[in-house]
Amino acid sequence: MEKSNMRYFLYARKSTDEADKQVLSIEAQLVELREYANKEGLPIAREFVESKTAKEPGREVFNEMMAKLEQGAADGIVAWHPDRLARNSVDGGRIIYLVDTGRITKLKFPTFWFDPTPQGKFMLSIAFGQSKYYVDNLSENVKRGLRQKLRNGIWPSWAPMGYLNNQENHTIYVDKERAPLIKKAFELYATGNYSIRELRQFLNSSGLVGRNQKKALSIGNCHYFLRNPIYYGVMRYYGEVYEAKHEPIISKDVFEKCQVLLKNKSKPKQRGFKPYVYRGIFHCEHCGCFITTETQKGHNYLRCTKRKSPCPARYTREEEADRQVREILKGVSLPPALAADALDNIKKDKTKAAQAGEEAAQNLRDKLVILNDQLGKLLDMVLQGSLTRPEYTHKKAQLVDEKKEIENKLAAFAREESTRNEPLKRFYELCIVVGESAVSGSPADNLQIMRKIGSNFLLGGQKIKLKFNFPSEKLRELRARADFFAPDFHNSINWRPLRDSNP
Repeated sequence: MEKSNMRYFLYARKSTDEADKQVLSIEAQLVELREYANKEGLPIAREFVESKTAKEPGREVFNEMMAKLEQGAADGIVAWHPDRLARNSVDGGRIIYLVDTGRITKLKFPTFWFDPTPQGKFMLSIAFGQSKYYVDNLSENVKRGLRQKLRNGIWPSWAPMGYLNNQENHTIYVDKERAPLIKKAFELYATGNYSIRELRQFLNSSGLVGRNQKKALSIGNCHYFLRNPIYYGVMRYYGEVYEAKHEPIISKDVFEKCQVLLKNKSKPKQRGFKPYVYRGIFHCEHCGCFITTETQKGHNYLRCTKRKSPCPARYTREEEADRQVREILKGVSLPPALAADALDNIKKDKTKAAQAGEEAAQNLRDKLVILNDQLGKLLDMVLQGSLTRPEYTHKKAQLVDEKKEIENKLAAFAREESTRNEPLKRFYELCIVVGESAVSGSPADNLQIMRKIGSNFLLGGQKIKLKFNFPSEKLRELRARADFFAPDFHNSINWRPLRDSNP
């Protein structure tokens, strides 16, 4: 029995962490501790109860109790176990310090022995250390499990709006009621005809609400789900993206259109400037200053800003710039039929190369089978005693190196197969687009295409000049040849006059 003049604080805590489910509930702790205090004759001055994790400092009720102990309101604490008091080094150290200074003279636990002696304090510090280790290790295990679920393509948390959690296999699946509204929202916003505010009004009027099924969607909710790639089958978790196995609600194309619109609408609007097509595109050939655009008597003119020094450059009408851009595009275009023949030849070349590559790859795979067999036999020879350990180690290293080299070659075959002739294919496809745009494209569209085929845009003597990219420059040269429209156009062109001209 304790002396009657000793006073104790009773402390009961239940963690809100899911992993703490096996710890006694608050009610159970209170019943057990009250019975223990009555049995041991421990006068309880006050009970402190809270539901909060102890893995980090900052528990309000615990801090209040410690402050009262420092003021001398009690002599000791009654708790179920030391891990109810602290699972972090700060709170654990604080308790031990109060024991060292005599503010706490007794710590009573039904499941743990403590005495304010060097041995007792040592055992208490070990108990606190074990509690902290348990929390740290549990946190790492949880994080590792989450990472593995993400690598397996499974969303590890609450299902986002438009999906539901499957409690049996811990995956997510499409919410048949709300997913159509999410899909419609993406499609409407991708048109560019709806603002976020209008989209929110549409969704709220359609009855779409958040997970708690109480509050209407906010502007922030709409921004969040429009930027969430999970809806087209990619999971973003703490900044890293993972492939997902759940069924997507929208296509990647629709998602990317929405991202472009969100990005553009978030930029501050320039005020006081007319939307001239060629503003800031060209430099003056004479002095290097920017070419600006201004309106005079109903016409737009391109002129040098002349910010460095007086410049003799003349004005150029915007209509003349449009005409020259179209002529430039025509110079690097191909008739659709001719480009289609070239693409067909590329497809045939790719098929032939794929067949040859598959034969070579099969030879490498056959060698891998032989090497694996040799490695197995090598181990048998060691076990039978016909080969020494050093000999085995040396020979195994040779076989493993050879195997790795073959695996690298196979990987290179796979990469080459997926990228073979892709740059040339994209160029021919661009040539078709260039020709069509030169005839019917808007000035803004033509300008964007011209940026793909060249750079270093200059304007001098009322003439547009630029540096063409390699394929475009080669095509301009070929158009001057008499055999340009030969039936075997693609196969007759040397697209690689230098070793690294078409990487």
